[in-house]
Amino acid sequence: MIRPPARPAPAGTVYFSLLGPLSAVRDGRPLPLGPRKQRLVLATLLARPNTPVPVDVLTDAVWPDDPPRTARKNLQVYVSAARALLGSTGDDGRDRVVHGCGGYRLTIDEGELDTLRFRSLARAGRAAGERGDLRTAARLMREALDLWEGPPLNDLRDSTGVAEEAERLEARCLTVYEDWAETEIELGRAAVAVDGLRDLVERHPLRERLRVAWMNSLHQSGRQAEALAVYDDYRQLLARELGLEPSPAMAALYRAMLGRGRTARPAVAGREAAHGTALPAAPRDFTGRREELRELLALLGSPDERVVVVSGPAGSGKSALALRAAHLLGDGFPDGRFHVQVRQEDGSARTPAEVLVELGRLCGVRVPAESSETAATAQAAVPAGPERGPAAAAVSQGAADAWQRWLALHRALIVLDDVPDEAFVRGLLPRSGPSSVVLTARGQLAGLAPVHRIALGALADGEALELLGKLIGPGRLRTDPAAALRIVRACGALPLAVGVGGMRLAVLRHLPLAEYADRLGDPSAALDELVAGDISVRLRMASGWQDLSADDRRALGRLAGPAQEGGFTLDGAMEALGCGERAAIRTVESLIDAGGGGGGGRGGRGCTPPQALREREVLL
Repeated sequence: MIRPPARPAPAGTVYFSLLGPLSAVRDGRPLPLGPRKQRLVLATLLARPNTPVPVDVLTDAVWPDDPPRTARKNLQVYVSAARALLGSTGDDGRDRVVHGCGGYRLTIDEGELDTLRFRSLARAGRAAGERGDLRTAARLMREALDLWEGPPLNDLRDSTGVAEEAERLEARCLTVYEDWAETEIELGRAAVAVDGLRDLVERHPLRERLRVAWMNSLHQSGRQAEALAVYDDYRQLLARELGLEPSPAMAALYRAMLGRGRTARPAVAGREAAHGTALPAAPRDFTGRREELRELLALLGSPDERVVVVSGPAGSGKSALALRAAHLLGDGFPDGRFHVQVRQEDGSARTPAEVLVELGRLCGVRVPAESSETAATAQAAVPAGPERGPAAAAVSQGAADAWQRWLALHRALIVLDDVPDEAFVRGLLPRSGPSSVVLTARGQLAGLAPVHRIALGALADGEALELLGKLIGPGRLRTDPAAALRIVRACGALPLAVGVGGMRLAVLRHLPLAEYADRLGDPSAALDELVAGDISVRLRMASGWQDLSADDRRALGRLAGPAQEGGFTLDGAMEALGCGERAAIRTVESLIDAGGGGGGGRGGRGCTPPQALREREVLL
């Protein structure tokens, strides 16, 4: 059943539902939506309301593997049918579906689409919760969840494109359900959430936040044995499927339940702890790095490890690994998980004072403002470029003390992304307290101690091929596996380069893999091929090049020839550098420490694309 919008719509208005099977009603009567391909087009447009949808996206939704030559003409027919069904908008009778340079755009109001109404109610509910009005929050979120009829678009999920949109919608519904369940538990009404949480855990067994809410609801309902069994089942499932343990917060909850009877869960003022998260979206195409992820999760779950450095050359997947871990840790950091980008869009580093101000804003820390004279003096002490002086001088003592006081009293996870050097972050790292910090950096930040380090190398061939397949589709990958392998190897198995190449191939649907592999094999033009929209491998590599000292730049340029062959021996490095053994070793070690030499990870394999080392435009 499709529930009508909250506010009455004019007679004749069509109301669409995506939070279940694709459906539509007009004046209470179901509407036929046409053949399957027409419904796929309509579902894709409705999943991205009021936003241009590229023609390629619509094509992929309807013909995921082999679109016919008449695909565009067929799309026009399906869009025409959608226009007829939707009718016009506004008093001027404009079409709801219009075509522009960005693709087809569908204009639709909140009262005509369940996902828009869902989003509006969920936002209002969260805002009420943040004000401390938990009853209103629970009511509004329940109204939103009443629109959720089951797996979104479950009748069209055999289309990869529609399935991705459906999974995004379902993830949004799950998050709101978790918010609602936690609110009901805080209100002392845990029993109303028990059955729904059980059903969702059965469908999403690895979603820890659902499990925690289910444990709490059972426990607060007086069903302690069942609550403990939820944890035991989850622990065994994680160990069997992923080789992981539940988060420290969930383990602590389990131990607390073992040691006490039924108690009320303490309310969180303003629900700050439940929503103290400022992380970019989890990387959807995260691939490989199983050992590194397990190690990072274990380190961040340990009470003894407060700082972890994830290092590797530009494009090696440092940020993706850090964010993957931050999202998986969930309730392990009840005072929040926060991500701050240390560099600006052009690759230059921000000042430590700017980063600390952003941290203060995210974490609710009142950072004392610097006087203009102090700020100017501090900034003058920080020369530009890789030879700059102590960056920490740009942080006032009062601001640093306020930040350290907050860290000492809270358990939060801070991700500082793309750190330029040790001096930049020394004043931002916790001196005491339970908070943890993950630093991603091109160099290994050898001047920081004691910290734990995880160095990332290239992906294995199989992992790189898996990543490419996620972007271009496994069917297309199988059409020419030899060419696919040439592509990932030409990219040095760098996640960034493989990802950009995959995104480019996803747009150039009719380009044979062998032809693209040939293009990447031309050192003079390879980086021209590794561009997708506003993402460019050349720009990322150039940014890393600018961070190197003059000596390291010269050395890396001389080692470009041997690197083209996939690596070099000590004798080859000595010959290229024109120096003795010890000097060659020190030079290569300096490059590895600075992140310019692709020192490699567990397998010892470097990860700088050979073409990047050969191209003078990047190096000079």
